[in-house]
Amino acid sequence: MAKLVFGMNQSLDGYVDHMAYAPSPTLFHHYIEQARDQVGSVYGRRLYELMCYWDEDHPEWDAARRDFAAAWRRQQKWVVSRSLKSVGPNATLVDNDIEAAIRALKAQLVGEIQVGGPDLARSLTDLGLIDEYRLYLHPVVLGRGKPFFAGPRPPLRLVASDRIGEDVIRLTYVPA
Repeated sequence: MAKLVFGMNQSLDGYVDHMAYAPSPTLFHHYIEQARDQVGSVYGRRLYELMCYWDEDHPEWDAARRDFAAAWRRQQKWVVSRSLKSVGPNATLVDNDIEAAIRALKAQLVGEIQVGGPDLARSLTDLGLIDEYRLYLHPVVLGRGKPFFAGPRPPLRLVASDRIGEDVIRLTYVPA
C-alpha cells in the first residue's frame, strides 16, 4: 500500500512561498533523491502548472537541475482539477471523485506518493488520506502568504526531526 506524504518548505511563521526562499544545494539534492524514490505525485492545478517548468530542458540549468527534471519527468503524476481538459506527459487527470481515485492509488501502488500544495493537502486531510506531513522549516519569517496548513490542523504526532544542510529542519508528523 502506498503512503501519501505532504511536504513543503515553510517559513518559521508557517507560510509556504517558493519565491521567497530557495533550497540550498544540500536541500535541493535531498529533493532530487526524494523525487527519484517516489512512485509519483498528486498535484492541484496551480502547482502542477508551475511544476510543468521541469518538462522542458533549459540551457542555463546546472547538473542538479537536470537531475531533478529527469526524476520529475520519470514520475507518474495525477492532477486534480475540474478546469483542466488535458495534462502533459506521464500525467493523469483526476476530475471527479478525488477520494475514490486517491484511495485506489494508495491500494494499487507501493511506496511514497507526494502531495503537492496546501489546498489539495487540506482536501486530502479532510478525507483522512494523508499518512505523513513533512515540514521543511527555513529560518525566514514572511509575515503573510499561503499557510502550510490551509485549514484546521489535524492532531499530529512527531515521529522524526532531521537537520538538512546548514539551516533547514525537517519535522515529520503522522496523524495522531
